[in-house]
Amino acid sequence: MMSVALVLTFYIQPQNVEASIDLNADAAILIDADSGKILYQKQIDSVLPIASMTKMMSQYLIFEAVEAGIISWDQEVPISDFAAELSHDKSLSNVSLRQDYAYTVKELYESVTIYSANASMIALADLIAGSETEFVKMMNAKAEELGLEDYEFVNSTGLNNSDLKGNHPGGTSPDAENVLSARATAKLAYHLIHNYPEIVETATIPTKDFQTGPDTFETMENWNWMVSGIKPDLERFAYDGIEGLKTGSTNTAGAAFTGVAKRGDLRLIAVVMRTPTREARFVETAKLFDYGFNRFSQVEVFSEGFVPEGEDLIPVVGGKDREVGVTTTAPLKSVVRTGEEENYSSQLVLDQSQLDEEGRLQAPFDAGHKVGTLELVYDGEDAEEFLYSNQGDAVDVVTSSAVEKAGWFSMTMRAVGGFFSGIWTGVVDTVKGWF
Repeated sequence: MMSVALVLTFYIQPQNVEASIDLNADAAILIDADSGKILYQKQIDSVLPIASMTKMMSQYLIFEAVEAGIISWDQEVPISDFAAELSHDKSLSNVSLRQDYAYTVKELYESVTIYSANASMIALADLIAGSETEFVKMMNAKAEELGLEDYEFVNSTGLNNSDLKGNHPGGTSPDAENVLSARATAKLAYHLIHNYPEIVETATIPTKDFQTGPDTFETMENWNWMVSGIKPDLERFAYDGIEGLKTGSTNTAGAAFTGVAKRGDLRLIAVVMRTPTREARFVETAKLFDYGFNRFSQVEVFSEGFVPEGEDLIPVVGGKDREVGVTTTAPLKSVVRTGEEENYSSQLVLDQSQLDEEGRLQAPFDAGHKVGTLELVYDGEDAEEFLYSNQGDAVDVVTSSAVEKAGWFSMTMRAVGGFFSGIWTGVVDTVKGWF
């Protein structure tokens, strides 16, 4: 019987990693966007106000409602008295809305994503849930479903409730504000770009005109200054490979940002919270991205077909063959810190539910039948951590050939052979005892 074990790894962040970046933010996190591996962390479980980064959850629910057929992109959105009034408060981020003019879901979604338009988001929340109060309930339920853990949503926009002129959602306090940890914010961004990758198409639009009425337009400039082409004096913040995602700023939250960037095979998500200025959030995010792209790369640690030596065969019960070969279905890749490529080994983890008490696989089965996974094990000084405890670098392990069920005659002969083998073994043991 082959010895296998499930490898659980926990990450204790090395002290010198935080010190290696002079980061001006109260909390920050950098992750590999594909695997969820944490590459950098600073106070990632501190729960802080998130301002308009809130809208990532609202965007998730917009996409989900469209996907479910609850709303459609070309559907017209009613504008309530409050949404119309709020939209003309230019001390907040808004595009002007009229009740005598038609706006589609797509148009308002674009204003939310490009310009962080608050009244537009409230109008969409009303459409999807019937009221912002009910929409907030959906936000918190989705947060629980996504395993965010450290969260509280009190409105759909990220404004402080005190900015809502007494129209804050029911069940929330007049001065409440949405809060998340950096880890939870990264989890939200991770799910948003994985489940609805089309968001980056809108999030990277530098400028766009929003039609506020029959003959009137307002130009929306992307609040994410890492996007190139907004205006010349912001080009110093532009970052090669930027894909989004969402800014946030209030008096209590400071200036925050969740960024996504991709270069080559490496895609990163960065979150910075409570930076001192709107400019600083992009400077600090660039530091995180530079750290990730300069110090990490995606490496093929083990090639397709690799199985640890001596573990490439597993015993079979009830089949025409007594054993079967196993193989991996893809290369085992990981985002690896430069210079640590040799600090990895592998662990074959078989699905125990498919094996009998003696560790044998029950026939019959086809070629390509999944029997477990090959998991990457980090052998360096510190373990590795992922956003979720069940994440890790692994590939499927499958049978390399089919094994048919043995017929009754074969099974009978095996039983007979086993019987006489047992007798012979007993005789040999007895004779050995004579001497």
